[in-house]
Amino acid sequence: MIHKRLFSKNKEQGITRYWHENAETGDVTIETEQDITAVIEANKAIYNATDEKANWTGEWHLVASIPESLYYKMKAEGKIDDQEYMKKWLNDSDNQFFRTRPGKV
Repeated sequence: MIHKRLFSKNKEQGITRYWHENAETGDVTIETEQDITAVIEANKAIYNATDEKANWTGEWHLVASIPESLYYKMKAEGKIDDQEYMKKWLNDSDNQFFRTRPGKV
């Protein structure tokens, strides 16, 4: 039998963590849930306030904001540090709500 109980809750970030313990094996898992509505709404506001013809000169541009839970999942999978993967992922229309700027990465 697996027991689930609230581990932590961060209302500002919309993150809730649950502690799962398998009574038979003693194995423990921490599950993270995140309401990403605030992140998406903030991204939309930044995206809509950016001039589509804005110049891409310079080295640093905020092109996306990824929720913490998704960041750590992608980090564990080795995807965050893979620049080619991240470019493709950020340019994918399925991930458009994480973008903060128009154009192609």
